[in-house]
Amino acid sequence: MKERFDVTGMTCSACSSHVEKSVSKLTGVENVSVNLLTNSMQVEFDENKLDTAGIIKAVEDAGYGAAVKDGHAKSGAKTSGQSGSQENNGLSAVEQNVKNMKKRLIVSLIFWIPLMYVSMGHMIYQWLNIPMPPFTMNFLHGNENAITYAFTQFLLLLPILIANQKYFKNGFKTLWHRSPNMDSLIAIGAGAAILYGIFAIYRIGYAMGHGDMAVVHQYAHDLYFESAGTILTLITIGKYLETKSKGKTSEAITKLLNLAPKTVTVVRDGVEQVVDAADVGKGEIFLVKPGESVAVDGIVLEGKSSFDESAITGESIPVPKQEGDTIVSASINKSGLIRAKATKVGEDTTIAQIIRLVEEASSSKAPIAKMADKIAGVFVPAVITIALITGVIWLISGATFEFAMSTAIAVLVISCPCALGLATPVAIMVGTGKGAENGILIKSGDALETAHQIDTVVLDKTGTITQGKPVVTDIICAAGKNADKTRLLQIAGSLEKGSEHPLAEAIVNYCLTNNISLEKVTDFNALFGKGIEGTVSGTHYYAGNEKMMEEKGISLSTEQKNQIQALAKQGRTPLLFADEKQFLGIVAVADVVKPTSKEAVQKFRDYGIHVIMLTGDNEVTAQAIKEQVGIDEVIAGVLPTQKEEKISALKQAGHKVAMIGDGVNDAPALASADVGIAIGAGTDVAIESADIVLMKNDLLDAVGAVKLSKAVIRNIKENLFWAFFYNSIGIPLAAGVLYPLFQIKLNPMFGAAAMSLSSVCVVSNALRLRWVKLHDAKKTQSEPHQDVAASTIADINQHNALDNNIKSTNNDKGESTMTTTISIEGMMCAHCQAHVEKALKEVAGVTEVTVSLENKNAVVTGDASVEALKQAVVDAGYEVTDVK
Repeated sequence: MKERFDVTGMTCSACSSHVEKSVSKLTGVENVSVNLLTNSMQVEFDENKLDTAGIIKAVEDAGYGAAVKDGHAKSGAKTSGQSGSQENNGLSAVEQNVKNMKKRLIVSLIFWIPLMYVSMGHMIYQWLNIPMPPFTMNFLHGNENAITYAFTQFLLLLPILIANQKYFKNGFKTLWHRSPNMDSLIAIGAGAAILYGIFAIYRIGYAMGHGDMAVVHQYAHDLYFESAGTILTLITIGKYLETKSKGKTSEAITKLLNLAPKTVTVVRDGVEQVVDAADVGKGEIFLVKPGESVAVDGIVLEGKSSFDESAITGESIPVPKQEGDTIVSASINKSGLIRAKATKVGEDTTIAQIIRLVEEASSSKAPIAKMADKIAGVFVPAVITIALITGVIWLISGATFEFAMSTAIAVLVISCPCALGLATPVAIMVGTGKGAENGILIKSGDALETAHQIDTVVLDKTGTITQGKPVVTDIICAAGKNADKTRLLQIAGSLEKGSEHPLAEAIVNYCLTNNISLEKVTDFNALFGKGIEGTVSGTHYYAGNEKMMEEKGISLSTEQKNQIQALAKQGRTPLLFADEKQFLGIVAVADVVKPTSKEAVQKFRDYGIHVIMLTGDNEVTAQAIKEQVGIDEVIAGVLPTQKEEKISALKQAGHKVAMIGDGVNDAPALASADVGIAIGAGTDVAIESADIVLMKNDLLDAVGAVKLSKAVIRNIKENLFWAFFYNSIGIPLAAGVLYPLFQIKLNPMFGAAAMSLSSVCVVSNALRLRWVKLHDAKKTQSEPHQDVAASTIADINQHNALDNNIKSTNNDKGESTMTTTISIEGMMCAHCQAHVEKALKEVAGVTEVTVSLENKNAVVTGDASVEALKQAVVDAGYEVTDVK
């Protein structure tokens, strides 16, 4: 069982490390990951041996608070005043935390400024060479005012102590539990300064009563109240900025949570009702009106529209939907009213699963974080030990008690376990959020780290490199280039309509898309392994392979045989057509390469990654795809189990392997690979087996995942370097190693400022990941509905231009009375183009239509009204942006 918890009271990596160790010792715990950034913990445990109450108790025994996420079993969270996921007065936990920190900061600053004036005002006047005001001179200056001077500082410090009491409560509590953290360092450092200041007040009072003005003067200048106040104030400034920055890292999750609507219109007993989205049941009928977001996943029952799925896939172009199509939660209905049936509700919806994956990835821990955790576990005790040793050595060497104490306090406050603890989780959270914004879902920090080490990428062919469905690619008439291709397609479509073969479906769909009418077929007969035959309009026709043509006595010329061989070498399947007397032509069908596959393969190779295609298809087709996209190596004719064996062999040879696939047969290989990457439109089994899910059918996003991984790991290393560098320089400097030679001594106030700044710098550096570009500016957008490659479309359109009969309506009479240009949003492929063209031609009064996919417009000739034309486009599921 896997459960997530909110953990309260953690302030640095030493805290998260201690909580993790405490829970990991429990019997039944299989894996535990504590995230300082999100104040959360993810635990995998055997529910037969352990329950959530036992886990919560272990956290409380460690000195922290815990609650099952979303408040299922709250316990201990109240002890520290906040819960990681609850809302307080309408504010999120992050917003409430920022608000509390702001209040503490305001109070601290209000009293810190006069405290600094009282303690150091006379020095400022001396530096500026201006006379001191009478009030300061008469009440706060000179030995005679020493008690007033000291006690005024103490009173001004009290509100700062009260506002920041959390440092002392948490610091000494964790010290008592033998798990000191950053708060412990602050509490000990500031507490030592305060106690010494109180001791100084007593010494001043005693000395004044006995007339010892030398002692009065000495202790009046060594109060350290201003140091304690400055330490607490500067730490609070740093914590406030850090809290605000940490809030920005969770913006991706916050945006995701706000995407899905809270209510939805359902139809119950024939009546429309508005209910909470959480109350929608599977199988219920719901409505999505124009402009609304989809609350649950479903299948369209009635209506046509286009949907903005950018929140889910990152693809900015709206996707047309009609009866039978799937709509996903958090997508936005751009136009028509949709009636749909709910298929996935509650935690099963697409947006809910995305949120869960992003949260789990943010809570998980990358292997590189283990080094920081190990160091964090001993860091704070080591710093306390160094501080004590520093003070003792200076005392032994003859330094004054004040000097020794000052250096010890400086060591305590300059060390920064917080920067060390934030180095990895903040980068992972920003990185996974950036991926989610671009349709790349990374399931764990482990996968995010491993992806940058990949040296071999194994690709499935069908649905990964190619579109995954066959389409018509070539139309060759035996009579020559200018022959009637419409008649050839009409015969081909009519015959193939009776076949259930996927290749036959491709021809039928092409005819329907291009408005080619199909005729009735009689005497239909399927000849296994050869083809089909049937009678159309009184003439008997054959459709099949060369063997069938030979058996029917149809002769092929050498040129025609060469054409067939050339198509086969290109990975295309040629279907031959003939009547009882002669050969009529070839219609070639193929599963064409996606528009961005070649670019993605090249980018993998640019990274020095070896690209292998692993497919169950035949060698000829596989080699053709290899040539088209530039793959390094091809292994064809493999079974699903053999795919997994190949992945294992590559790993045993020392390679870091990524497997990219989309089908059930890819699941074993995806699970076996170092990083499994599933195409989002693939099967649920493949997605569950993968470490990274690409919401778009675009291989470029796999490249983007690798690029993101490299950027995140580079960022983590930068953060860790600066955290280690800062501490390795700052601690010796604070200990006074430079004082004997150069008289350089670090004031505790500057140590506190440096410590605060280091945490802010680490978080700010990680936030730079939000501006990482996963794709080049000129990236070709993925076209999930495109039926053929761009070159093939151009080729077919050229054939169509040579023979205008392919258009279902020709305007031979030239009866145009008006030309209207309609700008259309939502067309993405040749299918969309044909769909719009068909819709416009059916409008009464239209004589000619030319639809341009490139220009995203339609030029209409005729006397139809503009409103009728606009309505036809909208009803077809597209958006009209302009009419001229």
